[in-house]
Amino acid sequence: MVILRTPVAGLNDTGLARFVTRASRTVKLRGAVNVLVTNSRELRALNRRFRGKDQATDVLSFAPEPGFADRVAGDIAISAEIAKQNARRLGHSAVREVEILVLHGMLHLAGYDHERDQGAMAGKEATLRKTLGLPVGLIARTGQVRQTVRKGKTISTSAPRKSAGRGARAIAAVRSRAR
Repeated sequence: MVILRTPVAGLNDTGLARFVTRASRTVKLRGAVNVLVTNSRELRALNRRFRGKDQATDVLSFAPEPGFADRVAGDIAISAEIAKQNARRLGHSAVREVEILVLHGMLHLAGYDHERDQGAMAGKEATLRKTLGLPVGLIARTGQVRQTVRKGKTISTSAPRKSAGRGARAIAAVRSRAR
């Protein structure tokens, strides 16, 4: 399931769903991957609730709850605002940036952790980016710069990103509000 709560120029739910399916197969995930594209305020709330970090971030990955893992690979939440800012800064489209973030989130769902895996996730991301025709990924970016938004201001940070866990509850909460 794809929920586009915040619009991104050139991105529609059908196109993103096709990319999610293709990327999921490429990563070899089992089960559905749900993607929410929303605003930085909502990413900040999710980040605060599930990671204890009171700041917006570009992407969060949520592993499925026990008992759902056979049907759901997990959930990914993306900040459209940060994706647009990063796309402008890096010289590619916002659609490509969302796809880069989806791939990064999927690698976390597949069990990779760039903070602890001595480059395994970076290597896998580089290989899959080429397969999927994507420009430079998150890990490969010089200085591993992350964009966060605090009180309406964009701030660059170098804080690493973690998978948030507790996915089914996070996206289920978002889905229930979307209805």
